[in-house]
Amino acid sequence: MSDVVNLGLLNGHSVGRILKEAVRRAATVIRAERQTFEAHTKQGYGGTMDDVFTSADKAAQEVYLRTFTECFPGCGVIGEEDSLSIAPTAPITAYFTVDPIDGTRAFIRRQSHGISTMVALVDGGEVMSAYIGDVSSNEVYGFRPGSERVHRITNLDAFETLAPREVCPARLGDVHGLLRDPPEAYAPQTQALVKQFKNYEVMGSSIGTWAARQWKGEVGAVIYARGYDTPWDTTPIIGICRKLGLAWLRPEAGAWVRYEPQLPLKPTMRDHDALVIHGSCVVDGRLAI
Repeated sequence: MSDVVNLGLLNGHSVGRILKEAVRRAATVIRAERQTFEAHTKQGYGGTMDDVFTSADKAAQEVYLRTFTECFPGCGVIGEEDSLSIAPTAPITAYFTVDPIDGTRAFIRRQSHGISTMVALVDGGEVMSAYIGDVSSNEVYGFRPGSERVHRITNLDAFETLAPREVCPARLGDVHGLLRDPPEAYAPQTQALVKQFKNYEVMGSSIGTWAARQWKGEVGAVIYARGYDTPWDTTPIIGICRKLGLAWLRPEAGAWVRYEPQLPLKPTMRDHDALVIHGSCVVDGRLAI
């Protein structure tokens, strides 16, 4: 007897529920590994052996890969660990990106924050769905295919629609900024911009939980230093930021100019700092200050 059931087309609601469940299972596996994981070094994006991965990274990635194989056969996959790269099977063109643990060093230090797990679905050059799970708080941020809203979902399954606060042009003095590195790690033009903020703070570890602070309205602007963009951590962040009306800008000849970040298919060097701020603060393609 065949185990294939004709249920019609898989819709965005179904995809969203499957991906949220995959994130939940991955987070459960990560937490279970906290006391027993094994850590190893691996080659970083710059070619030197200065990066790390753990048995928890591999276990969580396996959760996602099993979900994709069982629920989305034929879709491609780009994952961080073991250089995972599976091309879509024609006529399917969609692919998933997976960062099993974002904030591996924080996980190794057994931090109680700054650890996440991330997945995104891409087709036709667009992020159709993305979910980021905060391993410590059990919160999930993301959206399903076809949805115009991004939700923050708690471990009690309460859904909150996210809507970052608009930033009034020419009022950067009211903005609380968030950096990943100390100001001196940024270009001079970026350092000058930071001085115009009301205040700022520096926070490392998971880039997913870091970016989520803007999505929740805790900060008005975030700044990325020059560095590598990767499929597994950049893709879901771009997708959620676009859905929330946030704009990406880069420094050019004394101004901050809006640009559309590309979805990377491999680690790609971004040779400039990047400011992410609400689109209301952008006039004629430039930051209004």
